[in-house]
Amino acid sequence: MKEILLSLLTGGVVGFLFAFFKLPIPAPPALPGIMGIIGIFLGFKLFDWLF
Repeated sequence: MKEILLSLLTGGVVGFLFAFFKLPIPAPPALPGIMGIIGIFLGFKLFDWLF
């Protein structure tokens, strides 16, 4: 759980800094893009689980 919270905090800080310096966001700007990343991760984990 600690790792997840630290990742979320780090992502929040990076997102804040990108917005502060008016840089393009280094992640998909829309929910479908984020869901695509989650799908890739889940597919990878499913493969590990099956094989």
